Amino acid sequence: MHKFFLILVLFGFVSCSVFESQEEKTQKLVNEKLQRIDWSDVDAYPLFSDCDENVSPTLQKNCFEEKLLGHLAAGLREFHLTSEAEIDDLVYVDVVVEKDGNLTIDTIINKEIFGNQMKKFEDQVSKSLKSLPHIEPALKEGIPVNAKFRIPILLNSK
Repeated sequence: MHKFFLILVLFGFVSCSVFESQEEKTQKLVNEKLQRIDWSDVDAYPLFSDCDENVSPTLQKNCFEEKLLGHLAAGLREFHLTSEAEIDDLVYVDVVVEKDGNLTIDTIINKEIFGNQMKKFEDQVSKSLKSLPHIEPALKEGIPVNAKFRIPILLNSK
């Protein structure tokens, strides 16, 4: 009888997962999968309609960045920073391509260069981003995700 009780106790410890609900098992599997995913990178980068979605992620990223930088550069040609001192510095604009393909400004680094003209610069960048053609969002595991990009802008008063 003593052996039977010992076997019953051991079986009770081992079989706890047998009584686990299907929902709990599924949630456990999902959590394990989420832990294994590298969230610092995407499977497919955001794409403009004239970028090829069938190329490697590196080429997708290059196409996206080239189109974005070209469009932003064209929009910023209209912006003229007035300064009494010579300026030769970099400003970084962090933009987020959201799950729906919209672009938003996240942060502007080194913005103190603009002084009281900061609002004008930010408005010009926003105007340029809003005039972009439609963007397909980045994908991770086949699901649209937000993707953040840092755009360097060289300011030179020469």
